[in-house]
Amino acid sequence: MQVTIIGGGSYQWTPELLADLLSTPSLAGVDLVLEDIDPEPLAKMEPLAHKVNDALGAKATVSTTTDQRRALEGADFVIVTISTGGFESMAIDLDVPARYGIRQSVGDSVGPGGINRSLRNIPVLVSVARDMEEVCPDGWLLNITNPMTCLTRSICLETSIKAVGLCHEVGNWCMDLAIALGKPMEAVTPTVVGVNHFPVLTALDVDGKDGFAVMADMVAEAGGLAALAPYPGRPEAEAFSRLDFVQRHTLKLTMLERWGTLPAAGDRHLAEFVPWILTEESDWGATYNMFLTSIELRQGHQDGYIADVDAWLAGTKPLQTWQSGELPALVIDSLLTGTHRELPVNIPNAGQCPDLPEEVVVESICVVDDTGIVGRDAAHAAPAYTELLRRQIAVQELTVEAALTGDRSLARAAFALDPLAGRGDLHQIDAMVDELLAGTAAWLPQFA
Repeated sequence: MQVTIIGGGSYQWTPELLADLLSTPSLAGVDLVLEDIDPEPLAKMEPLAHKVNDALGAKATVSTTTDQRRALEGADFVIVTISTGGFESMAIDLDVPARYGIRQSVGDSVGPGGINRSLRNIPVLVSVARDMEEVCPDGWLLNITNPMTCLTRSICLETSIKAVGLCHEVGNWCMDLAIALGKPMEAVTPTVVGVNHFPVLTALDVDGKDGFAVMADMVAEAGGLAALAPYPGRPEAEAFSRLDFVQRHTLKLTMLERWGTLPAAGDRHLAEFVPWILTEESDWGATYNMFLTSIELRQGHQDGYIADVDAWLAGTKPLQTWQSGELPALVIDSLLTGTHRELPVNIPNAGQCPDLPEEVVVESICVVDDTGIVGRDAAHAAPAYTELLRRQIAVQELTVEAALTGDRSLARAAFALDPLAGRGDLHQIDAMVDELLAGTAAWLPQFA
């Protein structure tokens, strides 16, 4: 059994994936291949993998390479975690739109940052899948790279490779709610329909009760939505308490009050799907208890990940050997062993989201076992959410085609139709697009 990680030098993702994969019994003795275009982090990841392997007694073999095709030869499962252009390109994704009055809370899924990131990452993901068609055609591609919907869609559209997008947002939110209520995670059972980072709950069971009513009671207990907004002298909530939960999910709970349900992802992601949140009037989301993720903050996180790896290698910090909660190892285990799992995943729409176009990639609860991955439900979102999803899917379809063809007019259309990116004057939108494409031209050869 061979598992290859493309982007295996990731300081953020690879340590967690190592712990997950090497602690999974069905992967004992796995051949683990770490590939990255940068050899420097691989020089640390290889000894780290050996340390985790020894600590867990996984009997794996570990190798590293900078040769993508070589890394894929014979792979049964390929996990992709990359960021084309790194922080340098992401800084442009954030800074250019800000000059046009568009501020982004994350900038990696939708909006101007998400579209531009798609244009860079799609050709790379498709190149991975095309290499897989030649050297491991029966392998599964497990994508954890953003923008997840566009990238997974491009693979399914352009190649014959079996692909799935895996994100922790729904699971993390369910766990957060369970902790706030003092219940085990198994007590929270969601049904979702949508796209990655905007997975709309159509049903929510909390230990046999209506989860939407449970959350409405939590808001009422806190004094209502108005009491959740920041104000001078507001008492600090105890971490992971019911009050802390409603304060950290103010945007979702506002949407629950208006439309009867909510998307199960972080508020900072959700804000970029709707045009009414990241505005000067809301202090760019601050009135919803949100903040903007700057490149400096991301770099600080990266410095922390690097410090962790160095400490693990030096033996000055306990090695991470516990399960992270990420989905790749669980999906691989179910595909290998037939263990029945119901997980939130991103695959082409085959009826699990009947209000959305067929074949586009959607996020829903799916059944995973040794027969593959299929949708569990046929769920309908509230009308307002459905319209938001249809618009975003239209943007994503244009984005995928623009990335594959290098058609600048299609890229401009995608930006103009996006609720966040298209919020200004049309000529200003075109100017922003031209500036974004010029600033990241080094990673956009198809637009040359």
